[in-house]
Amino acid sequence: MKLLACNSNIPLAKAMAEYLGVRLTNASVKRFADQEVFVEVHENVRGEDVFVVQSTSFPANDHIMELLVCLDALKRASARRVTAVIPYFGYARQDRKVGPRTPISAKLVANIIAASGASRVLTIDLHAGQIQGFFDIPLDHLYGAPVIVKDIKAQYKKADNIMIVSPDVGGVVRARALANRLQADLAIVDKRREKAGQSEVMNIIGDVSGRDCILFDDIVDSAGTLCNAAEALKKNGANSVAAYVTHGVLSGEATRRVEKSVLTSLVVTDTIMTTEEVKKAKNIRVVSVAPLLGEAIKRISEETSVSSLFD
Repeated sequence: MKLLACNSNIPLAKAMAEYLGVRLTNASVKRFADQEVFVEVHENVRGEDVFVVQSTSFPANDHIMELLVCLDALKRASARRVTAVIPYFGYARQDRKVGPRTPISAKLVANIIAASGASRVLTIDLHAGQIQGFFDIPLDHLYGAPVIVKDIKAQYKKADNIMIVSPDVGGVVRARALANRLQADLAIVDKRREKAGQSEVMNIIGDVSGRDCILFDDIVDSAGTLCNAAEALKKNGANSVAAYVTHGVLSGEATRRVEKSVLTSLVVTDTIMTTEEVKKAKNIRVVSVAPLLGEAIKRISEETSVSSLFD
């Protein structure tokens, strides 16, 4: 087994290598002067089981191209099997046509990953479950919930006062699954905009008065919805509001928005490389999914069951 890292999240790849007790494969993933991607693998991979670690986060197009070129290089070097390990799958929010003459970009990206030489894909918390069906190669879909549940239990001593909250109606299934793991109650934030130009109205479905609320979602991007939901929960009598999100995209002013919000903490995983701004934020923490991914890689390589990692 060999583990090869592209440039999007080298700290996570190193942590996974440490968990597995292997070293990262010696390879160069660099740019020519005109920014064309060039990959060179500096050791023999013929007949090997190779895992390529690359989150397709910002800049998404550059990171996708790095992954594709790396997959092609390994295929042409006669690797026996190449698994694309994509902790954060970019373009996942473009999983359907939202209007006439619009693309389904998640399907397009799935197609080109398979065409570039990937034998299978390993990822965490896809934005929509149906994206698994976009791939014509085997896909192992892990959940960040076991890592998040462990952290919640360590942080909250009074577990019976916890209430899991979905920040929108679309995330109810995800939030309910976490609530079931914690044997906690569930609330939902119903978000709607009455008229163009008017601010969103937040209605809370469920009694959150006096409860320690935990907002749970798969992606935090601008953090606007998350911070507004937290404020609405506080106005409805919540004792405290924290948030757990698998993929911390945190683009633009998101980090500062979270710092100024009523959130006691925002916990994200390291599927996307942590920026210096996020590291300095007083109410943002990062938990690692390296052991989860490392164990999945080990089981895939040994041809044993991955499904028990869902528990």
